[in-house]
Amino acid sequence: MNTRILAPLLWLAAAGVGADFGIAPVLAEGGKLWATGGATNLEGTAGGGITPWAVIGSYAEEGQWGANAFATRVWLPDYRLDVAGVSAAYGNRVEFSYARQRFDLGSLVHKASLPENSLSQDVLGAKLKLFGDLIYGDIPQVSLGLEYKHQRDFLIPQLVGARRDHDVEGYIAASRVILGGFFGYNLLLNGDLRYSRANEMGLLGFGGDRRDRRSWLKEGSMAVLLNPHWAVGMEYREKPDNLSFAGESDWADVFVGWFPTKHVSVVLAYARLGEIATLQDQNGTYLSLTGSF
Repeated sequence: MNTRILAPLLWLAAAGVGADFGIAPVLAEGGKLWATGGATNLEGTAGGGITPWAVIGSYAEEGQWGANAFATRVWLPDYRLDVAGVSAAYGNRVEFSYARQRFDLGSLVHKASLPENSLSQDVLGAKLKLFGDLIYGDIPQVSLGLEYKHQRDFLIPQLVGARRDHDVEGYIAASRVILGGFFGYNLLLNGDLRYSRANEMGLLGFGGDRRDRRSWLKEGSMAVLLNPHWAVGMEYREKPDNLSFAGESDWADVFVGWFPTKHVSVVLAYARLGEIATLQDQNGTYLSLTGSF
């Protein structure tokens, strides 16, 4: 992927990565793969920084509860995004999550004489593992997710053409670890289809004057698992284009993930958001910390 297309957020390991240096997967306590307690994406669920994965967060096995807590910051030339949240999982089957996003509008406040200096959003999510397995069997692990999003500062989104301050979107994700699939290193592949009309994840509201209907959007991730503690990879997320006042760029990123223990993950990424609210070339740094229990 051309590094010019690297978009924002992202990290890696999140849920569902954890394989050995060669081909044998490394198991944490309770039988789940190391690092499958994972990291957390910008909307609060286990997965990549900009995409959800089919894995379920935490180390919960059958009959057990587990939890994650995370904090993420994305530094861009004209903006800053802060996200924090929690998730809970039961039986490696279902995951519930909450994230609060705050988008600092930075220099745009003065350039456009805006009435507010930030936008914020709450995201409530649920993910259900449908079938398959991350490593074994003939089919990948497949999960279905729903996210309810509520934009908390709707004045600016409404002024630029957004139709509503809340919405529900869905996605289906498939994830697979191919043992020894990349020159002897384990390879994680993930693909999503999202059904959404969110503008900039919903921070600029939902629907618009150009288009006010949901569309199917493609997302994808890959990660090379160098050993049980390190991984590198990239992600891509297609975006809608609902507002006429400004274009909305697709996102991509390259990242490195560090998993010093099964309870901690740290992800550093180069992220490109592209055009945001008329300001171009919003390339920056992404840093995320997740604690898994």
